[in-house]
Amino acid sequence: MLYEQILYAVDGPVATITLNRPDKLNAWTLRMGFEVRHAMWRAENDPNVRVIVVTGAGRGYCAGADMDFLREVQGGTVSPQTPPAELAVEFDPNLPPLFRGEYTYPLGLTKPVIGAINGVAAGLGATYPLFYDLRVASSQARFSFLFARRGLIAEHGSAWLLPRIVGHARAVDLLFTGRFIDADDALSVGLVSRVFPHELFSAQVFALAQELAVQCSPRSLRIMKQQLWRDQFGDLATAVANADREMVACFTTEDFREGVASFLERRSPRFTGV
Repeated sequence: MLYEQILYAVDGPVATITLNRPDKLNAWTLRMGFEVRHAMWRAENDPNVRVIVVTGAGRGYCAGADMDFLREVQGGTVSPQTPPAELAVEFDPNLPPLFRGEYTYPLGLTKPVIGAINGVAAGLGATYPLFYDLRVASSQARFSFLFARRGLIAEHGSAWLLPRIVGHARAVDLLFTGRFIDADDALSVGLVSRVFPHELFSAQVFALAQELAVQCSPRSLRIMKQQLWRDQFGDLATAVANADREMVACFTTEDFREGVASFLERRSPRFTGV
């Protein structure tokens, strides 16, 4: 079996990656990280997949790093950091290193990634979804960046990314205190964009993913994702120039013609991504 700690399923244009250690609240291990990376690569390279969803099995999303792993780190006996051969993948070498890094690679994918936070998300479990494009929460979700309470620091660039998502003052509050916030608080500070009732969570997440996959041009989403992430590292003049160039390029595409035609004909679009 290729995956031991996650599940991978494709339903139409939506690929779902499920963290699958429910008895441990899906605590993160090196193996899980390798498997998620492989599954992301698999979805990225599947022409039938247009949207990627990441969620958790059971009552938790991800409770943070596995305690056995943390004990290994503390004792200086941590496992090798390289994946087993069957899980080794490489993302597009033409991408800047940041967009194919060990933890940052979701930024470089061409497809939208939705973090579907179904329960507790703490430590690593709260940090990794920052690199996804959208985060939605179950009404039972809870979040904590608890690093200061474990003698750790804001990991993997979260001190840069979290203020850009929730604002500097709120990021300071969340990182310094390590306190838990519920789904409504996460929505109010902008950590998530939507909260769904827990009993309807899976269905409404899938409906959102389907909406992106069917109603929106894959080409448009691909380019907008590049704009949203890469423009963070440039200036406004460059962002405007890039947008102007990309807008002109849209006018000759099949997706633009289909978008206009479907609107005029009052029907669902049949986008091809070209």
